[in-house]
Amino acid sequence: MENTDHIIIRVAQQEDEPYAFQITDEMARSAQARGTGIAKRSPEYVMQKMREGKAVIALTSTGHWVGFCYIETWSHGKFVANSGLIVDPAFRGHGVAAAIKKRIFELSRTSYPNAKIFGLTTGLAVMKINSDLGYEPVTYSELTDDDAFWEGCKSCVNYEILMSKGRKNCMCTAMLFDPGVPDTTLKVAPKRKIQLIAL
Repeated sequence: MENTDHIIIRVAQQEDEPYAFQITDEMARSAQARGTGIAKRSPEYVMQKMREGKAVIALTSTGHWVGFCYIETWSHGKFVANSGLIVDPAFRGHGVAAAIKKRIFELSRTSYPNAKIFGLTTGLAVMKINSDLGYEPVTYSELTDDDAFWEGCKSCVNYEILMSKGRKNCMCTAMLFDPGVPDTTLKVAPKRKIQLIAL
């Protein structure tokens, strides 16, 4: 890992577009290494999210890319997905993923206060982070029925499983935060091996 004590976590901006290629390359490498499904995203798509202010990026104080996540909206804003969470392997295990997820969750709640926030994941660590944020495991029927969302699964290695089950379940676990359910509170306390600065 780079010799730094500070990682800045903030809403991504247009000036961050050059990082899009590193981000999408690492997304593809990570999915291949895990042997699990992931919806592929192009650098252009990631750049669009940056321009729209619908992404969170983590950088060292010297400008090294550390992590990323973005927001997608579905069903006319009734549902929000926090997608594409990725952390540079050199920075994993230091609470960066949890801090990014907390910041993108806050951005989603501010931008879409009435939306249900959901995610699909095969990763136990992400499930734990989501649970700490107040997400609950749900069936796929609780998620958006927007066909455009499910089209994004086409690039996943498990797409045939999803379709053979009528989009009712797959290898991913569905998790949902419903703002209409009382007593859902933010509980994440990231590890403090390094200083994470959320902006």
